[in-house]
Amino acid sequence: MKIKIGDNVQVLSGKDRGKTGKVVQVLINKHTAQSYVVIEGVNILKKHLRAGQKQQKGQIISLPAPIHVSNVMLIDPKSGKATRVGYKKEGDTKKRIAQVSNEFID
Repeated sequence: MKIKIGDNVQVLSGKDRGKTGKVVQVLINKHTAQSYVVIEGVNILKKHLRAGQKQQKGQIISLPAPIHVSNVMLIDPKSGKATRVGYKKEGDTKKRIAQVSNEFID
């Protein structure tokens, strides 16, 4: 997969278009083989929880929701712009490379 945990990405579409953040979690749906990412501070949803017992109160929790991988793009570490990800062999290992600056990401 081209986007991994810890990468800085930019959102390309949706209500949070243009925002950047760090990838916290990568989710893959086994039935449809589609990939989603959870980004820190982006696509925040509010979840309403009902009181479970008499001592507890109901509350509203803010949590980040997943975004489809096609709607995010990796940020180039050198130029700071959004870039596509390619691969290049170095020795006998395959490494990710930023297409904008031809810099290794890993």
